[in-house]
Amino acid sequence: MGSSDTLSSAFAQAFLARSGAERRMTFAQFMELALYHPELGYYRRDTARVGYGSGTDFYTASTSGAVFGEMVTAACVTLLGGEATAATHTLVELGAEPGGGVLAGVKHPFAGTRTVRIGEPMEITGRSIVFSNELFDAQPLRRFVRRSDGWRELGVELRDAGLHEVELAAVTEPWLPADAPEGYVFDAPRAAADMAAAIAAQPWTGLFVAFDYGKVYAELATETPIGTARAYFKHTQSNDLLAQPGEQDLTGHVCWDWLAAALEGGGFAQPKVESQEAFFIHQAGEFLSKTMAAEASRLSQRKLSLLQLLHPSHLGQKFQVLHARR
Repeated sequence: MGSSDTLSSAFAQAFLARSGAERRMTFAQFMELALYHPELGYYRRDTARVGYGSGTDFYTASTSGAVFGEMVTAACVTLLGGEATAATHTLVELGAEPGGGVLAGVKHPFAGTRTVRIGEPMEITGRSIVFSNELFDAQPLRRFVRRSDGWRELGVELRDAGLHEVELAAVTEPWLPADAPEGYVFDAPRAAADMAAAIAAQPWTGLFVAFDYGKVYAELATETPIGTARAYFKHTQSNDLLAQPGEQDLTGHVCWDWLAAALEGGGFAQPKVESQEAFFIHQAGEFLSKTMAAEASRLSQRKLSLLQLLHPSHLGQKFQVLHARR
C-alpha cells in the first residue's frame, strides 16, 4: 500500500469533483486525472517533459534526434513494399509532444504528415501510417491485488489532506490471472487495448507501428509480483505513484497480446512484436549499413544515437515495436 501527502489544493479539489462524497476512486480513474485533467494533468501542461534539459523527466527514442525519424522512415518504406507505395500514404503520429514530431526535419517519401496531440480528436482516414512512440504505456492502468477471497481492485482515497491507496470491493474479470499467489499485484493496461481497438475502428488502411515497452500476458500474470506501474520525475524512477499528482509521469507496461488482439479484431493481418533492435535491423537494414559505413571513421553524434537506439543495454531491448498492415 502507499500514501502521499504531497498534494496541491487544486488537485485535491479536482479529485473531490470527480470522486464525490466517497472521496475515493479506482487507480485507473486517478491516473486519468493525474495525467490528462485539462488544466492539471501531467500531459496537458505546456512544458518540456522529454530530453536531457532542466525540468525534463525522461527520455525516449526521439531524444536521439533526426536519426530516429530517418530509421522509422526507412522501416516504414520497407514494410509498405517500397517508396512508390509509401508515397501514397500519410504518416499520422499519435501523441506527439508539443513542438515535436518524429519526422521534424526529416526528408521522407510520404504523401504528407500529421500529428494528433493529446486532447485532440483522433480522426484517421484513407491510406495512412499510424505511428506512436510511448503512447500506450501512458494510458490509465487498472490495478488489482490478490487476496484470499479473490482479486480486489486498488483505488485511491483522499483523507487527512493526503492521498492513500486502498483496496476496493472484490472483482471478477475473465482476464485476471487464475493462480496468482496472495499479495500479487496485477496492473491491467485495459485502456491501452481499448485505444488500439479505437484506432483499428477508424476508416483507414495501411500500416500500424507502435514503439513502446511491454510484456506478453503470461509475463504480466506470473513475473511482475509488484505490478509494473512506475512514476518518473526528473529522470528518477519511483514506486510512489501518488506523489505530486500532475507533476510526475505515471506509466506501466502494455500487454502486447491485448494490443495485437485489438488490431486483429479490426482486420489487421498477423501483428508482430519485435525488440526495437530487431525491428530496425530487419526493416531498416540498408539504411543502417549505409549510415554506419559513413560514420565508421569517427565518433559522431549520429553514430552515438544509433548505438543508443540499437544497443541491447540501452534502448534496443528495453523497447519493443508492434507493427501490422491492413
